Amino acid sequence: MTGDASSSDLSYSNGSNALSHVYIQYPPLRCHVPGSRKLFYDDGNKLILSLTPNQVFSWKIATYNPYAAPSFDPISEGSVLSIRYSLDLKHLAIQRSSHEIQFWNKETGDTFSHKCRSESESILGFFWTDCPTCDIVFVKTSGLELYTYGTESRNLQLVQTKKLSISWYKYTHESRLVLLASGIQCKSFTGFQLSSAGMISLPKFEMAMAKSEANSNPILAAEDVHIITVYGRIYCLQFDRVTMLLNSYRFYRDAVVQQGSLPVYSERIAVSVVDNVLLVHQVEARVVIVYDIYADSQAPISAPLPLFLRGYSKANVAFSQTASKTSGASESKNLCDTEETTYGDQWKFLVPDLVLDVSNGSLWKISLDLEGISASSSEVQLILEFLQRRKLEAEKAKQLSLAIVRTIILERKPIPMVARAMDVLLAAYSQAIKTGSYNKRSRTEEISSSNAPNTAVGESITGIDVSRIINRKPESVPGNDSHNKSVMATSESDGPSIEKKERGDLLEPGLLDFYSHVFSPIEEEMTGDGSYLTAITIEFLRSCSLEKLKVYPNTYALLVQILARDERYAELGLFIMNKIIEPSKEVALQLLDSGHQNQQIRKLGLDILRQLSLHHDYVLLLVQDGYYLQALRYARKNKVNTVRSSLFLEAAYISKDPQHLAAVLRFFSDFIPGFKSSADHNTYHRFVAELNS
Repeated sequence: MTGDASSSDLSYSNGSNALSHVYIQYPPLRCHVPGSRKLFYDDGNKLILSLTPNQVFSWKIATYNPYAAPSFDPISEGSVLSIRYSLDLKHLAIQRSSHEIQFWNKETGDTFSHKCRSESESILGFFWTDCPTCDIVFVKTSGLELYTYGTESRNLQLVQTKKLSISWYKYTHESRLVLLASGIQCKSFTGFQLSSAGMISLPKFEMAMAKSEANSNPILAAEDVHIITVYGRIYCLQFDRVTMLLNSYRFYRDAVVQQGSLPVYSERIAVSVVDNVLLVHQVEARVVIVYDIYADSQAPISAPLPLFLRGYSKANVAFSQTASKTSGASESKNLCDTEETTYGDQWKFLVPDLVLDVSNGSLWKISLDLEGISASSSEVQLILEFLQRRKLEAEKAKQLSLAIVRTIILERKPIPMVARAMDVLLAAYSQAIKTGSYNKRSRTEEISSSNAPNTAVGESITGIDVSRIINRKPESVPGNDSHNKSVMATSESDGPSIEKKERGDLLEPGLLDFYSHVFSPIEEEMTGDGSYLTAITIEFLRSCSLEKLKVYPNTYALLVQILARDERYAELGLFIMNKIIEPSKEVALQLLDSGHQNQQIRKLGLDILRQLSLHHDYVLLLVQDGYYLQALRYARKNKVNTVRSSLFLEAAYISKDPQHLAAVLRFFSDFIPGFKSSADHNTYHRFVAELNS
C-alpha cells in the first residue's frame, strides 16, 4: 500500500508523554547505499531491497532491527520495474519492462527471460506463491498466468490461465489474496486466494462509488484500495473520494459483504494494521485514527492524534549513526534535518505496519502506545476489552488492565462498573488458559510469512466463525446481522480449538497477579471502607466461579481480615460455613489471628486446619493455646512426628502443674525410643521434682 502525502513538520519531544497514541521509534532502519537508485519491498520474504546499477542489497525485516546489516547479490544492468526473490530465496525475478521478466538462479548463476507472446498485452506485475499448483503468478492486462519454475530446463511451465481484462491489481502475501480490477470505472473485482490449500476463486463483486456533479462516473484508483488482515479475517478497504468514506468489505468463501464505512477527513490517506488494530492515516490532516473493528462499534478507539516520533534527538542521531557503522550497515546521509518530518511526499506504507521513506532511505516501524490509549479513554469496559485483545505487548496490556481496575476501585466507582471490569479480565484470562496462550511471551513475528503456515479460506458464509476464539463475545458488525459467518482466515490463529467438555477448576498464576496488583494495594489504602471492599471481593469471587477459576488463597484471607476488622463476625462465620470463603491454610491462619477478639472465629480456623489435614500446624496451635495434652493425643492419633518434644514439655512446665509435666514426660518416654537418655528428659525430670517440692 502506498501513501503519497505532503510533508509536515512534527513537533517532537523526548519520552512517551506526547499527545499521541501511535508512534514510530527512532532510529529507523537505514536502507540507503551509495549509488542506490530505487527501493522495493518484497513482502513475500519481508525484505527491503535497494538497487544499484549492478547489485541488489536486502535487509531482513521479519524481526525489525534498525541496526541490521544487508546481504547483497549481483544483478545485470538495466531498468527494473519490480524485483522479488522466490520464497525459498534461491531465485530472483526482475521485471525489466511491461513485456519481460528476467530470472536468475542464485545457485547455478543461470539466467533466462520470459516475454509476453503478444504485443497487445502487458505485464502489470508478478508474485511468487506457495500454492501447490504453481510457483509464480503473472498479472497481465489479459488475465492471470500461473507458472511452475523449471530449474533444469531454465524456463517456466504454464499450468493455468485466467482470462479477463485487468486494469490494475492489488496483492498482499500476508493474505495470499489478489484482487483484479476491471471495467470502465475499475470498480468490478475478481479475486483469487493462492495458498498451500490451493487456489480458490472468490465471487465477483462491485465496489460502491458515489457519483459527483463534476464526474458522474469516477474511476477507482489502485491507491484507494487496501487489503488488510485483522483477527484472522481478510478485508478490503475502499476510499470513496466523493462521500469521503472508507468502505469496508469482508471476504467469505461464497460472498463478499460490505460491512459499513469509516469517515475520512483527508484527500489522501494510508492504512496500517498494528497488532490487529486498524490505523487510518489522515495524511493531509496529519493525524491517525485508531479503530478496533473486532468490536461492535465502528467508533474510533481514541480521538484523532498526530503520529509521534519517539526517541529523536541530536544525541540519538549521532549514536545511531555510530551504531550503524559498527554493525556494518551502510552509512546514511545526515538525517538530522529531515527525520523530524512525518507523512513525507515519498512515504510508502507497507503491509501491515511499516513505513518506507524512499527519499531518505529509511524504514520505520509503527507501534501503538497502549498506555496513552488507556489513559485517554473513559469507557472502562471498552478499553479493558481492547487491551485483552492485544498480543504484541501482552504483558504491558495485562499490567495496564490491572492498574485500571485498581484505579476505579480506589476512586470508589459503582460496584456494577467494577464488577463488569473484573468480568472482562477474568473471562479473557480464562480463555487464554483454555487456548494455552497465557504463558506465551509477547513477541513480534520472528519468521518470514512465507515460511509461516499458509492462509486458507475458511468455511462458507453460514459456518462457524473461528475468530471467536479470540474473545468469548460473539462477533457482530454494525449493518450486518450475520453473526455466525465464517471468515476467510489467515495463517495466524490465537490458539488451538477448545473441546466442548467440562473442565475442573483451574489454579492459575494470573490470579496471584490480581491479588498482588489490585487487592493487596487497595486494602492498604482503603482500610476505612470495609463494606465497599467486601462487596468488590464478593463480585470477584462470583466472576471467578463463573469462569471456573480457583481463587488465590490470600484473596480469601484478605476478605476474612476485612470482615474481622469491621467485627462482622456473624457474617464471616456464614461465609465460612457456606463455602463462600474456601478453606485453606492462609484462611485458617487469618481466622486464628483475627480470633484473638472472638474465640468462635479462632475455633473456625482450627477446624479448617484439621479439615485440611494440616496436622503439624494444628498440633502447634494447640500447644501454643495451652492445650498440650490434647495436642499429644491428636499427634499420637494422626502420627505427627514433626513437632519437637521440647515444645510440649515447655508448655507443660509453664503451666506449673507437676502432674501434667510428669504425664508429658511419661508420654515421650513410652513412645520415643532413646528419650530417657536425652538432655530434655533429665532437665524436665528435675523440673518435676522442683514443682513437687
